[in-house]
Amino acid sequence: MDIFRTKNVEQSIQDTEAPEHRLKKRLSALDLTVFGIGVIVGTGIFVLTGQVAKLTAGPAVALSFVVAAVVCGLAALCYAEFASTIPVAGSAYTFSFATLGEFPAWVIGWDLMLEMALAAAVVAVGWSGYFASLMESLGIHLPTWMAGESPVVNLPAMIIVLILTGVLALGIKLSSRVNLVIVTIKVAV
Repeated sequence: MDIFRTKNVEQSIQDTEAPEHRLKKRLSALDLTVFGIGVIVGTGIFVLTGQVAKLTAGPAVALSFVVAAVVCGLAALCYAEFASTIPVAGSAYTFSFATLGEFPAWVIGWDLMLEMALAAAVVAVGWSGYFASLMESLGIHLPTWMAGESPVVNLPAMIIVLILTGVLALGIKLSSRVNLVIVTIKVAV
């Protein structure tokens, strides 16, 4: 068995076009645009910008954003080229399977799964910190075992993960609408 065997583009497209593998296209251009904005404007932007401006970059923080935007744009162009060459679902896994082989694609696929799980945990903990601050400003003090600096169980983070998992399980359109509300609030604030 060759662990570096590749899957050609034609075979990838043919597999994707099979009726049992076809993705339902339910998102509009607005849904996709809002999703992109939500991904770009993450949780940390509100916390880290002030800290970076204070401790490191100073007034050059605006220039730091420009440099970061250029780098992100170059990465986006790479993905756009991949997607136009191999127009099937699967992102980096599919692209690497077609170019590098099965084993590198397997490693990249698992790396993406771990990356997404870690990112979800980090965002949930960040949200929990915001929630604890909000409760504190309202005069409600959460116990430190629940949402303190080193909680035993970060209950607010667990609850938000369970709620959002439930929303995702209910369908892409509902998820998109919830995302629209959250991104609107995030951008407006």
